Amino acid sequence: MPVQPSSFALSRIAVAVSALFFSPWGLAQNSDSQTLPEVVVTATAEEENKRSLGVSVITAEDLEKNPPATDLAEVLRREPGVNLTGSANSGMRGNRRQIDLRGMGPDNTLVLIDGRPARSRNASRQGWTGERDTDGDTGWIPPEAIERVEVLRGPSAARYGSGAMGGVVNIITKRPAEQLSGSVTYYGNFQQDSDEGDSYRTTFNLAGPAGDRLGFRVYGGYARTQPDALNINAEHSHVVNGVAAASGKTGNRNKFINALLTLDVTPQQKLDLSLGYNRKSDLYSGDTQNLVAGESVSSAAFDSVLDLYGSETTVVHRSDVALTHRGDWDWGTSRVGLSYADTRNSRATEGLFGGPEGAFLSESGTKGQPTRYTADLKEARLDGEVNLPLRWFGVSQLLTVGGEVTHESLDDAGSTRNLVHPSTGISLDPANLPGDDGNSKLSYTSMAVFVENNIALGDALILTPALRLNQHEEFGFNASPGISASYALDSAWTLKGGVARAYKTPSLYQSNPNYLLFSLGGGCRSGTPCYLQGDADLKSETSINKEIGIAYDAGGRLRGSFAYFHNDYRNKIVAGVNPVAQTQYAGRSADVVRWTNTPKAVVSGLEGNLFVALSESLDWNTNLTYMIDSKDKTYHQPLSIIPEYTINTTLDWQVSNALSLQASATLYGQQEPATYDTRIEQEIADSGGALGAYALAGLNAGYKINQHLQLRVGVNNLFDKKIYRTGLNSGMHNTVNVANVRGAGARTYNEHGRSFFVSLTGSF
Repeated sequence: MPVQPSSFALSRIAVAVSALFFSPWGLAQNSDSQTLPEVVVTATAEEENKRSLGVSVITAEDLEKNPPATDLAEVLRREPGVNLTGSANSGMRGNRRQIDLRGMGPDNTLVLIDGRPARSRNASRQGWTGERDTDGDTGWIPPEAIERVEVLRGPSAARYGSGAMGGVVNIITKRPAEQLSGSVTYYGNFQQDSDEGDSYRTTFNLAGPAGDRLGFRVYGGYARTQPDALNINAEHSHVVNGVAAASGKTGNRNKFINALLTLDVTPQQKLDLSLGYNRKSDLYSGDTQNLVAGESVSSAAFDSVLDLYGSETTVVHRSDVALTHRGDWDWGTSRVGLSYADTRNSRATEGLFGGPEGAFLSESGTKGQPTRYTADLKEARLDGEVNLPLRWFGVSQLLTVGGEVTHESLDDAGSTRNLVHPSTGISLDPANLPGDDGNSKLSYTSMAVFVENNIALGDALILTPALRLNQHEEFGFNASPGISASYALDSAWTLKGGVARAYKTPSLYQSNPNYLLFSLGGGCRSGTPCYLQGDADLKSETSINKEIGIAYDAGGRLRGSFAYFHNDYRNKIVAGVNPVAQTQYAGRSADVVRWTNTPKAVVSGLEGNLFVALSESLDWNTNLTYMIDSKDKTYHQPLSIIPEYTINTTLDWQVSNALSLQASATLYGQQEPATYDTRIEQEIADSGGALGAYALAGLNAGYKINQHLQLRVGVNNLFDKKIYRTGLNSGMHNTVNVANVRGAGARTYNEHGRSFFVSLTGSF
């Protein structure tokens, strides 16, 4: 009796789900037991989403031509819709620049490494305005070990769950090779200005077969970046006791090793085992959230920035292990993965209140508490999916069904410790604060299922509906429906668009009632002392992401695209300003405010890309990003400090088989700072103003000396355009009084001047 399309499809789904969660190996024995009807296989929904307008791909060849000095973010910033910004619009920690996709902020950019979330930055506590003392998660993989990087912006990223409201950066590492091969690369970036920190990196890669069915790949190395000179900004920022109140870029040391073993269990099945370890440390440059006079000299309360300069104030250890099974069956494909990641962020003890928030306390200033704490962030994850080629009612499609279970925990005794005044020793802990039980550990479990279908409706129209359902132990249910469409107007022009709902759950700091920050009154709207407390009743942030545009590709020398995007952003989490309770400390009254959800924000803009093959050997690639809106609707302040527009253009010339040349330039539009201090409900009197448009240019050349040795040299920031950080933040106390901090406006970071790099690779 013939099998009807609908019943047969349901039976295949049931078999596939069983394969996902129970025994993927068993299906190999029975895959020939039934003759399947012929189906036309299309791309998976995930693969189709990666053809959306808001997607960029950076290849290993791209990274060889223009390698980053320290962090992959330096290369990603040249893609449309990508900016570098601090994690708060206040400008605090301004030189901690991270990936910001479409103006949604770094915390809404999800970084994946081989498809698995990398969330190590969540082991860095959030300050009062949301800032984190971290460079993010794009620096864990050396560029020499990367096969490609996929940047997904807008609706196409919603399928990846919490934290992908702005988009996703998926870093895909190199796989084992069929033949034994290896390489060693030395990279050096040397600043023309001796006040700016140089960078060095040595890496190795080794890959090949280890048996008839076993392959391996291992990479490792060491990287170092020197911190900027302590007083690099002295002529541009006010000076406190001989120390500039705005520091340059922090240096770092990074040691890393990673191994991948892959086993062909059968011709249909592959098993991967991945093991990795990183040790990354900060080399202190003088940066703190605030800088008061006492921190720049030796004192009873603080370690002097002069004494700390160049030392390892922060050491982050990141370990991860993952086991993945992949199957390629007659009925479709499957993947099941189990992974575990542990990040240990060891930091010198910081102040948690007022002006010295973020400053490193001296042994005397800790008042008997430890001089160093470790925040331990752990994440265990089980996930998988099956892809089923179907033909329902004469329509070809590829159905994806998947799910995941995640358990994450954070134990940070340093951020939940008793509050003690570092000078007087008086306890600042509140009395009878609801929810505060002193527990330093918080953990949550969440589960999700998702269904996507890539449907070919004729030769011209492809529809990709999707639905992700997530249940979080603390923050409840979230649904992320979405749909994208691609319509071929003719053989060259394609109309594309999509809409999806994305979300982000509150951080493990924002939701922990035991995480307290304190102000003696200068940072409180009431003007009296107040506490900022974590809130377990927060809602998840959400956004409705939309994009529409057109793409041209006739398969010749010209291709391009142009898109409009619009995100309606709701429930953004910020520090509250209105008291929700009152408490007492040391016989004095204090207000209690909590992290809270703000009503609405909007992000919109335009993206475009144009590629022209000027000849067989000369390519010209240009992209444009123009931000129309990126602000909250309550105070009309920017969500992050980013350029009004960005234009990137590159010329690639393959002169010969051995010689290649590249010229690049980037033009950044004006950047506007926040103009209103929401904490104290006042206009910022001395904001430091906007940062005007500026351009950066670079040249590099690569030469293959022989089949085993290749060299690349180049110059960055050819015309030596520099930007100096002029202050610490755009928030309260914007005055040149040396006891306080001065607003930097949009000049919250250092743009290094001209530098020269060399990269030498030997391989076999």
